[in-house]
Amino acid sequence: MRILDWNSLDKPARQAALARPGVNSRADIVRSVAEIIERVRRDGDEALRSLTERFDRARLSTLTVTRDEFADAKRALSAPEFLAIQHAIRNVERFHAPQLPKSFVTEAERGVRCEQLVRSIGRIGLYVPGGTAPLPSTVIMLAVPARIAGCRQRTLCTPPRLDGTVHPALLVAAQLCGINTVFKVGGAQAIAALAYGTQSIAKVDKIFGPGNAWVTAAKQLVASDPAGSACDLPAGPSEVLIVADDSACAEFIAADLLAQAEHDALAQSILVTDSHPLAESVAREITSQRADLSRQEILTQSLAACRGIVVSDIDVALAVANDYAPEHLMIQVREPQRALARVQNAGSVFVGTWSAEALGDYCSGTNHVLPTYGHARAISGLSVRDFVKTISVQEVSRDGLHALGTTAITLARLEGLDAHANAVSKRLAATPEQHLDATTTQAQLSS
Repeated sequence: MRILDWNSLDKPARQAALARPGVNSRADIVRSVAEIIERVRRDGDEALRSLTERFDRARLSTLTVTRDEFADAKRALSAPEFLAIQHAIRNVERFHAPQLPKSFVTEAERGVRCEQLVRSIGRIGLYVPGGTAPLPSTVIMLAVPARIAGCRQRTLCTPPRLDGTVHPALLVAAQLCGINTVFKVGGAQAIAALAYGTQSIAKVDKIFGPGNAWVTAAKQLVASDPAGSACDLPAGPSEVLIVADDSACAEFIAADLLAQAEHDALAQSILVTDSHPLAESVAREITSQRADLSRQEILTQSLAACRGIVVSDIDVALAVANDYAPEHLMIQVREPQRALARVQNAGSVFVGTWSAEALGDYCSGTNHVLPTYGHARAISGLSVRDFVKTISVQEVSRDGLHALGTTAITLARLEGLDAHANAVSKRLAATPEQHLDATTTQAQLSS
């Protein structure tokens, strides 16, 4: 871990200290992904099988996970593994259930009744990446809020293993969350299939889930196409920023930094502290703890972007954190609640010595699908609200029309929209007899 003195850095050097690792050439990825999407739209299931064999080196007889595969998956897990998945689901349900928006009715003024309706998104696609490790936790984070929201069609796609199967933990988690439709398809081709549909995979209205640069590019392309599907938040390589003072435990901080670094070669771990001795202790702990970890190749790459930034005080540390806008923010200081009050930009915050970021990844209850790359400045982490939409309703009586009419006409003319003004003035000029005729006709149509 490189240790940097914040006060000695000029503006460009400070920007470089907080720079994320570069991703692959976006132009090259977008071109390749666009070709994959077009091929899936043209050739459907045949393209999915061919691309799965090419990218995942798995030859599939069927794209769909069968009942027998679900049953085999349940038998493959140990009792502790099964119970751990159940435990995580319970906590995620408890945190997400209160998030469901409520319908309401209000009277803006006499005769003007406004209402908000809450409706679930009908057809959703959930994407769970394969990569270097199975991610049943991601299944839970996507599927639980979808179930709470009441989405009636929930389709999950995930890459197969070399033998053409899906990891048992993913299937058990999916089934426990109420999902029985799982397809063995990954990458940009899975996003294309969900967005446009194939012979086996039905088109969805919105796609959720993290992924690599190819998946992210595919989501952006299909979301920009009116014929495609909406997509959730930008979720790229993982990152953590830890704000700590000299009361923090160097051993714990190093463990948290390494936990984030093992996700991906492009993951980033940053410590911001007002204690130079703590930064040095953390650097030594990283070297010591790393020796016992298994994902050495990934750590070699990701730790190149690991930094320890020494600032003058914790207020400056929090300002640095807000500027960076981390996916995960950890606060390990003497007065954590005071520090929390100053947090403006973060995907998810972990307060205090015992709040390991890994608990949020799996089972504390909060969602681990979070904005990365600074998007936390404007975007929230995944929640039940992302799986529903609200519809506004207004019902105006004749009295309400007279209360609002002049205001509406004035604003319409101010904007140069004569037809808008006319639509209101015609009603204001209507005689009681015309109003009675309109009300009678409406009642007849309703019956």
